[in-house]
Amino acid sequence: MRSLVSYGFLAPPVLFITLCLVGVLITLVWWRIGIAIVLVSTLCLYVAATPAFSSYLAYQLESDIPENVDFTVAKAIVVLGADVRSGDDRNSDRIGPASLERLVLAVDAYRRLHLPIAVSGGRVGDWHTAVAKLMKSMLEEHFGIPVAWSEEESRTTYENALYTARVLRREQINTVVVIAQAEDLPRAIWSFRRVGMRAIPWPVPRKSWKVDGIEDFLPDSKAFQQSFHALHEMIGYLYYRGVY
Repeated sequence: MRSLVSYGFLAPPVLFITLCLVGVLITLVWWRIGIAIVLVSTLCLYVAATPAFSSYLAYQLESDIPENVDFTVAKAIVVLGADVRSGDDRNSDRIGPASLERLVLAVDAYRRLHLPIAVSGGRVGDWHTAVAKLMKSMLEEHFGIPVAWSEEESRTTYENALYTARVLRREQINTVVVIAQAEDLPRAIWSFRRVGMRAIPWPVPRKSWKVDGIEDFLPDSKAFQQSFHALHEMIGYLYYRGVY
């Protein structure tokens, strides 16, 4: 059930498509109620697919990321796993584009801060290999950067923080630089703070909210995808605060 709410047809704005179909069926019995549901859900779907709305969501979400942070107090760099391209019997799993982007950021952070690196992330869904194992291999074999710790059991952002904190506390490390995309950082920072670690976000590109013209109010598939991720993060952030 959790996956249906997070990424399935119950997740907004995908939910609006489901409501449109439900509204059509309801019109067969109560046509006024059915039409109202279709109109409202279609309007919500339209708004969610506009660049103006999606960029506003991202801007609001990323505004919680602190700026002008002090990296001198950090003792380690933590790279959170994101995605994996699952292979079959003949092809092994490969690092996904979001995870690879985080590794590029980690390389920059390592060369500037010269701090030991921890990678975090286990197996999710049909993955055959923990994402942390793939990231460790990529950093060491392709970038020539050593990985000091590899946490390969976590399945959520909160578990990333919890299990990584257990590993790093053995080394007397309580302050870390956390690497993820901007939209994922607020929940990641909160998770590390929740388990008693100080998390410093590594600078990443952020979205700015501005309206340049009429095209920002026209539906766009990329904007719809951005709205999906932003709403998912906002709901996930509220869920974390309520559950953990």
